[in-house]
Amino acid sequence: MTGARRTDGSAGDADYGTIGAGYAHYRQPDPRIKAAIVEALGDARSVVNVGAGAGSYEPRDRNVTPVEPSASMRAQRPAGLATAIDGTAEHLPFDDDAFDAAMSTFSIHQWGDLGAGLRELRRVTRGAVILLSCDPAALDRFWLVEYAPEVIRTEASRYPAPADVARLLGGDVTTTPVPIPLDCTDGFGEAYYGRPELLLEPGARLANSAWSFVEPEVEGRFVENLTADLASGVWDERHGHLRTQPTFDGSLRLIVGR
Repeated sequence: MTGARRTDGSAGDADYGTIGAGYAHYRQPDPRIKAAIVEALGDARSVVNVGAGAGSYEPRDRNVTPVEPSASMRAQRPAGLATAIDGTAEHLPFDDDAFDAAMSTFSIHQWGDLGAGLRELRRVTRGAVILLSCDPAALDRFWLVEYAPEVIRTEASRYPAPADVARLLGGDVTTTPVPIPLDCTDGFGEAYYGRPELLLEPGARLANSAWSFVEPEVEGRFVENLTADLASGVWDERHGHLRTQPTFDGSLRLIVGR
């Protein structure tokens, strides 16, 4: 991770000025995952959303203040959501205890200084801090490891372990696995566990930043091999049961500090 700002303002290791163009199309909030976040928010009325992106998972019935460094992501926020403030997790422009709760979804692995960002969330928040992230130790449960292990290794190197997040966050912290539904509308990699054909779409891969860190030949090999295995039935022989499996116990985690 890096703290350097890119041309469009992206502050993490991924350049969303390049990869973020169709992000909002593929990364629609899943209602079941959103329900888990809303439950964790409890009765909090004012919420700061750090690394807010295009607004996924922001509750519409709360007073949400979004913070997002990438101009291309801020531009994709739909009408009806608050305009995002240009800022980073490590330097939040708010007073101490300004919000009832804080949230961040699929963002903490992008922060230049995780500890500083978590301290800032604690500083500006009176109540719970809710983080949706991934456990790097569980990423290899996904069949993608057979076709593009480089992508899995890249993701595992970027995501902090939940135990490290809990230690840095402090307080009473719980980490809960979040089941990934078969028809998940949020197109992070594991969302396609039972729909492999969809991950052959270039836009679906582009909306997962790990693909931007591997060599082009990795992506070419993935497309060629998966296409062949789907046509021959090899993928279904190995993983066909996933096509009807209601949920997948993957790497998705909800970390809540109180």
